[in-house]
Amino acid sequence: MIQLVSRNQLDENKYNECIENSKQSRVFAFSWYLDIVASNWVVLVLNDYEAVMPIPIRKKYGIKYVYPPFWVLELGVFFKSKVNIDQFISTLNNSFWFIETRLNTLNSVQNTSKNLLVKELQYLEVSSGYELLLKGYQKDKRKELRKAEIASLEGRWHQNPKELIDLFRDNVGQRTPNIVSGDYDVLKALIIKCLSLNIGKLLSVFDDENRLVASGFFLIYNGRVTLLVSSTDFSNRNNGANTYLIDCALRKFCKDNEIFHFGGSSIVSIANYFKGFGAKTETYSLFRKRLL
Repeated sequence: MIQLVSRNQLDENKYNECIENSKQSRVFAFSWYLDIVASNWVVLVLNDYEAVMPIPIRKKYGIKYVYPPFWVLELGVFFKSKVNIDQFISTLNNSFWFIETRLNTLNSVQNTSKNLLVKELQYLEVSSGYELLLKGYQKDKRKELRKAEIASLEGRWHQNPKELIDLFRDNVGQRTPNIVSGDYDVLKALIIKCLSLNIGKLLSVFDDENRLVASGFFLIYNGRVTLLVSSTDFSNRNNGANTYLIDCALRKFCKDNEIFHFGGSSIVSIANYFKGFGAKTETYSLFRKRLL
């Protein structure tokens, strides 16, 4: 039986144990992560936490709705033994009028509803080592790395999220009007928490005049590295900084991890940029229902 359980009624230990031991385990679904990024969230729970589906919710005009928080790439259904995911989708559909939520790439859905949209993510298998990865770069990426070398770019791993957040706000954020001030506060809290748990790394790139030209935050969990958020200086883009940022990360993380996740996009130009590193594509389902 699937029940809708509120956050304050959740058995946190059983919930996190299900997330941790599921085949689909993602850092985004742990209770501590959702407590930081979501204003409120509930969970669809099968029996005694045999499977769970975390659902971030908000309220508008007295109506609760499901929304996708910033800084969360995958949620969906997590289970220790095989379950019928379509039953979770049906329960979710019957519980809310407005829904927008991402499933994870390991959620296989049979439902062909028009509310389920197929989206793409890009990833790279990195356990083969950096030298083999480098051979898989397309020519334009090698050209960008030569630009970075000419510009004397330098990558520095550090613990201060302010550099990244300010750079993102002044560049990417200006093109993303639905990001508000509070979202940056959430990002700062999230980065600080992940750094304290040693599951996050911050990288900033500087030119030969010590100007910040790129920065990114990477999540490391269960052999999987995810580029959660990054930005370059849009006024200074002819130096290969973004490619250099990713290359530095691949060089560092390929030693001890299996998958590098680019955060991903279904936008062709962005997807093709990631594919230039040799990335492959995987799909996930986005459930979207709008009846308001």
